[in-house]
Amino acid sequence: MRVIGLDLAGSEKRMTGFCSMSESLACQTSVLYADEEILKATRDAAPGVVSIDAPLFLPKGRVSLEHKGPPHLRACDRELLRMKIRFFPLTLGPMRMLTARGMQLRKTLEGDGLTVVESFPGAVQDVLGMPRKQAGLERLRSALIDFGVTGDVFKQDVSDHELDAICCAIVGKMYLEGDYTAIGVEEEGFMILPRVRGTP
Repeated sequence: MRVIGLDLAGSEKRMTGFCSMSESLACQTSVLYADEEILKATRDAAPGVVSIDAPLFLPKGRVSLEHKGPPHLRACDRELLRMKIRFFPLTLGPMRMLTARGMQLRKTLEGDGLTVVESFPGAVQDVLGMPRKQAGLERLRSALIDFGVTGDVFKQDVSDHELDAICCAIVGKMYLEGDYTAIGVEEEGFMILPRVRGTP
């Protein structure tokens, strides 16, 4: 069963990292742009789950992204704050465009019968004790290799977007295996994180 990880960009003009991961953590990665490219590559893989780095739901009580004022945070966002994990709120500037794109992709893929979950590579890296890409791509690549990832993680020109997509795929695989933590509430959509060792 394959897993798709998407490090989604807010605009089709910017690079989206794509990762197709096998059960053995073997990865095929690429950089995609248009929604149709992303949808075709995802559908062709027939994945068990699609793990997307983008907000996929609005905060409860918020009418739309265009609506000014609160609420700005979802329950999962407040949990990230409690965990001291850095993130950008979905109503902050460019995050609005990313959120709109993520929500539309989720609806389209779920309409195809696929399971879609929200992930956040920065949080995945923090929970697993990996460096974020800002600390250096080679450090993140090495951490992923130490974790057991194979395949395109070894590409000489692998991008930061592809490495983050690999992290999205890792937590997608954990989701399929039941080895995950879901933070948030159902009506706002859960964010999927690796299970912290020692927790039920």
